[in-house]
Amino acid sequence: MSDQKKLFEQLKTLSTEQRNPASMDIDARSTREILTIISSEDKRVAPAVEMQIPFIAGAVDLVVAALRDGGRLIYVGAGTSGRLGVLDASECPPTFGVPPDMVQGLIAGGERAMFKAQEGAEDKEENGANDIDAKRVNGKDVVCGIAASLRTPYVIGAVKRAKELGAKTLYVTTNPRTRLDSPEFADLNKAVDVAICPEVGPEVVMGSTRMKSGTAQKLVLNMITTTAMIRMGKVYENMMIDLQMTNLKLRERAKRVVMTITGVEYDRAAEYLEKADGHVKTALVMIKAGVGKGEARARLERANGFVRAAIEGKEVQIP
Repeated sequence: MSDQKKLFEQLKTLSTEQRNPASMDIDARSTREILTIISSEDKRVAPAVEMQIPFIAGAVDLVVAALRDGGRLIYVGAGTSGRLGVLDASECPPTFGVPPDMVQGLIAGGERAMFKAQEGAEDKEENGANDIDAKRVNGKDVVCGIAASLRTPYVIGAVKRAKELGAKTLYVTTNPRTRLDSPEFADLNKAVDVAICPEVGPEVVMGSTRMKSGTAQKLVLNMITTTAMIRMGKVYENMMIDLQMTNLKLRERAKRVVMTITGVEYDRAAEYLEKADGHVKTALVMIKAGVGKGEARARLERANGFVRAAIEGKEVQIP
């Protein structure tokens, strides 16, 4: 059987490539009816992701351990999946104040593929493996493959290579876990430490995985990085406290965070942020604990960056 025929037969069996019975006559529906069908199908996404929480929790624990040890989280994907990984990675520095290399995204075809599809870039496992080598992945890192179809060669190659280099590996797909467990994907399965498999069912438009699959993947990536950052002390109560004041909006948000948590007025919040060199955590500890900048920073260091513990003067030991 030719490689093309093998691919054809494989695609026929993937849940992401099936026809959706609920949208069989969508081309004959009114605008409102089309939107209702799409909305109805979208409602299936969140429950499917919720079913994966035990596996997402396992992924978060691996990511937290890696980041605390100086490692990185590296997403790898093609097309929509790759763009979602790059998007999540790019939002971590301004949101949580982390270095830009802590969470990274690799997409088949490189940066050009973010804006224009690079056809064929995803078709070779060696392309993914080469990109992992170029990133100098090592045993401290976590590499997360993202592939709605499960079978994307670029992603598989990257994950397998990462595993060979000693990295921890994750895999996010919207095909069933039973599919990953099948003999067809035995090599991939051996290379994955934690698989996250929300089953969202066939797309409204057959094979258009930018829809429900993309939504599910975005939810999962949000959960991984947000929970990891909370576990690392980047959030106090439910507010971002390590955000970088890199634009006017973020400067004003920082003031609002300080005002909301401490109850001080606008000008007072601005004054404390200036004294704290723009560091929200330091300003919060200064106000809430009634200490100077030096003591606030010392408390934060002893608390490993956890504001609640720093305010209380407690030490936090990181396992």
